[in-house]
Amino acid sequence: MSNELNPFDRSFESLEALADTISEVLGCAITIEDANHRLIAYSTHEAQTDPVRIATIVGRRVPEKVIASLWREGFIQQLMKSEDPVPIKALDDVKLGRRIAISIRNNREVLGYIWVLEDARLLEEADFLQLKHASRAAKTKLLQLQQQKRKEQEGFEDFFWQLLTGHISSGDVVRQKSDKLGIPLMDCFQVMIVEFDSDISEQRAQQIRYLISTTQRIRIALHIVDRTQLVLLGTSSSRNQFAADSSEFLRLFAQQMKDRFGVSPGQTAIGNIYEDYGLVEKSYREALSVLQVKRQFPQETKRFIHYRDLGFYRFLPLMAEENRIHAHTNPSLLKLRQYDREHNGNLLHTLEIFLLQDSNVKDAADALHVHTNTLNYRLKRISEIGNIDLKDMDQKVSLYLDLKSEKL
Repeated sequence: MSNELNPFDRSFESLEALADTISEVLGCAITIEDANHRLIAYSTHEAQTDPVRIATIVGRRVPEKVIASLWREGFIQQLMKSEDPVPIKALDDVKLGRRIAISIRNNREVLGYIWVLEDARLLEEADFLQLKHASRAAKTKLLQLQQQKRKEQEGFEDFFWQLLTGHISSGDVVRQKSDKLGIPLMDCFQVMIVEFDSDISEQRAQQIRYLISTTQRIRIALHIVDRTQLVLLGTSSSRNQFAADSSEFLRLFAQQMKDRFGVSPGQTAIGNIYEDYGLVEKSYREALSVLQVKRQFPQETKRFIHYRDLGFYRFLPLMAEENRIHAHTNPSLLKLRQYDREHNGNLLHTLEIFLLQDSNVKDAADALHVHTNTLNYRLKRISEIGNIDLKDMDQKVSLYLDLKSEKL
């Protein structure tokens, strides 16, 4: 093949026409994907194929397990960094045949990929040059497609904000608008939040969109970036396993952000599952409540992700607000705090640790690093000064909740 000729130095009606031309020039099956591995076009005139190409064409995107293997072997990283064709060895565990791939770039930004299946023949150096020509020819089409997608995404984001803020509270209206926008909504949903340590940059947002687009564990119908937070609307056809699948999705998302992009997200939270899409705001506020409680009580709630897991912590913000409205402070805690202030004591802290250790003297003494006799003396003083019966469960629960709500 002569490398002096460039059969791609012309305009193409479509990416499908470009894919067919690449296939004719190289004599191999071709697929063209966007930056998130969604299928855009594929050649149609060859018989050679493999299971991964078939699955990609049928599902309109590369299977998640194949993407994971390509990351694991370092091929995606090479494609993101290099403008040259990258040989891809066969990966038998995911039934991927030999390929040559090249990224389609606009300066440093990756717009998509061209994949060449090497079943019919092995490519030579001259073919690599033609593949680079093809990549440049695809750039214009992908830039046009990217602009369309950005406008579409802006419409999706506006719609999602209306749901999150309660501006659309009718489930029927939500479904009508989603159908008009082409957003498929399944039978039930829940809102998820991933919090990062700093504001999410455009580069970080692209990485996030990449992971969201390539996951097939759950369907993310909508997403939006709000400063340090990524807000997601996860949907499912069934409540069964939905909560567990969402937890696993967030775990894998955090792991992949760290492994692939060197970023570790912070806290994650999930609201309740609902079927009425008029309740998106409610699920969103529940997820925000989880984050609020986790910030205030990081040790006690570090295992919590779902709103339903919070237990009595769900009610602490309401209790704190009620106490503020009525200017209420537990009188026993008030007395102990005053005593500690006047005598440079630590009876209030001792009481909190004692209650936190389920009234177990030995465990509380160990946590406080004091002898059990010392702790017993302090508990006696706490009972006397605060007028507290440490054998009264109702009183202990009230004290425990008041101590917690004071921290909000």
